[in-house]
Amino acid sequence: MSHPRPGQAARPSYGYIVSFHDLHPTPADFREEVLAGLLRTPKSLPPKFFYDRRGSELFDEICQLEEYYLTRVETGLLERHAAEMARFIGEEALLIEYGSGSGRKTRILLDHLPSLAAYVPVDISKEHLLAAATELAQAYPCLRVTPVCADYTREMEFPDFEEFFYRRRVVFFPGSTIGNFTPPEAEMFLRHAAEVARPGGLLLIGVDLKKDPTVIDAAYNDGQGVTAAFNLNLLQRINTELGADFDLRLFEHRAFYDPAHGRVEMHLVSRQAQTVHIGETAIPFAAGETIHTEDSYKYDLADFEQMAARTGWTRQMVWQDEQGYFAVGLFAVGQTFS
Repeated sequence: MSHPRPGQAARPSYGYIVSFHDLHPTPADFREEVLAGLLRTPKSLPPKFFYDRRGSELFDEICQLEEYYLTRVETGLLERHAAEMARFIGEEALLIEYGSGSGRKTRILLDHLPSLAAYVPVDISKEHLLAAATELAQAYPCLRVTPVCADYTREMEFPDFEEFFYRRRVVFFPGSTIGNFTPPEAEMFLRHAAEVARPGGLLLIGVDLKKDPTVIDAAYNDGQGVTAAFNLNLLQRINTELGADFDLRLFEHRAFYDPAHGRVEMHLVSRQAQTVHIGETAIPFAAGETIHTEDSYKYDLADFEQMAARTGWTRQMVWQDEQGYFAVGLFAVGQTFS
């Protein structure tokens, strides 16, 4: 709970979402992007569409898997170093989290930021976002929680939040989600994040590092088949929302690490020649043809820091686990300070 400084009034108790900004893409946008991806060669779908309600639930399950080291290692880093991170962030910051999901990692930070001006979770899954934001607002009744439903991978008019008094904007981007962008897309995202953070702002970001390929492969091919279900749910979402006729039994999950490009590729593979329909549009598949659903790039830390520097960020601090699997980096917009 926040305690007022001498001469400062006590902060009010909220316990609910203060305001909600709905910038969610329309169903027409979803249909347009799905058709464009399935009619090109090779076929592909953006990973942002994984996260309908069921997809978000499945991803939460993935994060609990033994093979999926990313969440476990990053959470450990946050737990060990959150107090130090909070000292960099300082008092009365505006915390903006892209791809906020369930908010479990966020709580680790919030426990060390009692004077936070406001928390702004940004996510494309509206139902999941509102549920997580409501739960978090109830858990932190003195915190302003202002969710934004938006596709942050595209150009968006970010709310200015000038109704809040804050000293600094801090962009929080955990989960190594930066790896879902191609390197040019990652640079575009980092440039946009610098614009959102503004001079004096910070970026706290999770980055998955290059390591033994067998460790990486296992993380995307779990023995319980949860990642496969998560991948296939994308087709179920297209069936439900666009009236398509994908037979999920005729597709299988495939994921592999490509060391030449430093990325995991995730695909859905057609088990046989078939034709799928979305409304009046027929989409043919050859046997063995794939839909490329996700890339997950792994970085050398030095390469990532150079990319951050090119996009307006200055390294402040980096925390890594003992095995060198994962890093959480703190960067400032164009300057060094403490």
